[in-house]
Amino acid sequence: MDDFDLVITNGTWFDGTGAPALRRTLGIRDGVVAQISAEPLPIGPRTEVIDADGKWVLPGFVDVHTHYDAELLVKPELPESLRHGVTTAFIGNCSLSTVLADNDDCADLFSRVEAVPREAVSRVLGEHRTWSGPAEYAKALDEMPLGPNIAAFLGHSDLRTHVLGLDRAVTRDTKPSAAEIERMRQLLGEAVDAGFLGLSSMSNKLDKIDGTEYRSRSLPSTYTRGREVRALNQVLRRNGRVLQSAPTINLRPNIYKYFWASSGLAGRRKLRTSLLSAADSKAYPPLVYFMLWAAPLLNRFARTDFRWQHLPVPFTVYADGIDLVVFEEFGAGAAALHLKDEVERNELLRDQGYRRWFRKNYDDKFSPRIWHRDFFDAEIVCCPDASVIGKTIGQVGKERGLHPVDAYLDMVVEYGPRLRWRTTIANDRPKYLNKLAANTGVQMGFGDAGAHLRNMAFYNYHLRLLERVLRARENGKPFLSLERAVHRLTGELADWYRIDAGHLRQGDRADIVIVDPAGLDTAVHGLHESPMPEFGLDRMVNRNDRAVVATIVNGRTVYRHGDFAAGLGSSWGPGQFLRAGESSRRDRRLARSARP
Repeated sequence: MDDFDLVITNGTWFDGTGAPALRRTLGIRDGVVAQISAEPLPIGPRTEVIDADGKWVLPGFVDVHTHYDAELLVKPELPESLRHGVTTAFIGNCSLSTVLADNDDCADLFSRVEAVPREAVSRVLGEHRTWSGPAEYAKALDEMPLGPNIAAFLGHSDLRTHVLGLDRAVTRDTKPSAAEIERMRQLLGEAVDAGFLGLSSMSNKLDKIDGTEYRSRSLPSTYTRGREVRALNQVLRRNGRVLQSAPTINLRPNIYKYFWASSGLAGRRKLRTSLLSAADSKAYPPLVYFMLWAAPLLNRFARTDFRWQHLPVPFTVYADGIDLVVFEEFGAGAAALHLKDEVERNELLRDQGYRRWFRKNYDDKFSPRIWHRDFFDAEIVCCPDASVIGKTIGQVGKERGLHPVDAYLDMVVEYGPRLRWRTTIANDRPKYLNKLAANTGVQMGFGDAGAHLRNMAFYNYHLRLLERVLRARENGKPFLSLERAVHRLTGELADWYRIDAGHLRQGDRADIVIVDPAGLDTAVHGLHESPMPEFGLDRMVNRNDRAVVATIVNGRTVYRHGDFAAGLGSSWGPGQFLRAGESSRRDRRLARSARP
């Protein structure tokens, strides 16, 4: 038998199923876990060896909610995920993919919602796009030198724009014809046949499109009506694929429609449904009880297959001046974000009528919202006026004898994006954060990697959850076992989405992260900035290189001791396009061995 390509010695091995961890040595050959042994394995002259004594050997993490659709075209190695142990990432979330609509339309749909420069999105699509449909897109991903594996949703806004045209797709009185709905069904069917995870959609109208002609209209999927929704859900239900979406946040909630669509009552198949998002909201603290109980009860008694996505860390966001997506949720904030020209925007911010409007929105504590609208809970972290750094915007207003809104708008007018501030909008109470992380009705996700580059950095939320689990165990107050936490970040996700990932058993694909528990310290909660010349900005990132010893994708070491493998993302890459519904390598091997 050939030598192993890689041997990982004496690590504490977790298989991704939640089974007890064991001290084992793993032998990797041809991208597969060939042997798991309590005894030493033979080392050949060309075998790479990683000593994992005192380390955890885990299945590579699965990140189910990223927006790498544009970035992977220019940085297919996706280093900000690999360095934190992510070996599988999902793209095409929130109705936004780059599969069908033309390049400018894709840029209009994607850039404002995800806070990525529109010019960069349009440019990279123009330079790298070779596809015009789902099968060609899957083929293009297969041919890229990917770092991690990629799985994809088809975006409903992308689909709708392609079939209807952007003008009709974002017009309220548009009613797609039967032929147009059938064309959408056909294209979704093609995506399913190509191995896509399913359909991502969005019904929350705060997400606005960029560009000029249709700027500030809500995403196309928010204009969808029942007949179109039912037709597309039928495709998903028939093929056992997933609907990913988000409900409305307004006085006309539609969450019940998602519950009914997911239900297997009335003799139909369940529709696996993943919604944004389970969070302990500062704006509405009691809402956490709905998040904790809705999905488990519905899955048990209404025969749904429903999960909330949950970011298992405090949801802290940063803003440069007034550029923050949650301002889209109220009229005065959306009006400011509508204006791209800084001079024109500043004229609006100085206007006393506008300020009265902003103050009215700010003081309205009963309208549905994501942001808590409390400038006393908004800390200034950078400003040309050093005297305000470390203070809240509310404190600055109090010192100046101004309403917090006026103090804020004065500073935005004077300093623009040089005023940088932060606030936590959810998940600030450890008790409920832990309850959500352990809840069977939620799945770990919503890190938004590749989006909101100046606003947030949750690339390492998997490590941050493990750090919290480890600290809780050391303090005698566990809320998850380590095995269960690893399962929640790996195998549980892979099994629910039906992809070949998330497990580390003999015969499984060798997607592995080796974690040093001694490196799971306060560094995992730190935030930094790193240049991203491809998009012309400095992005927020996480840096905790002591935590991840190595990341291995399909048996190839891509990251080790703080360094990436030479040529990764340019001349080679081990990542693959993972097709949903395909049996795993391990299952295929077991099936072959069971044949008479």
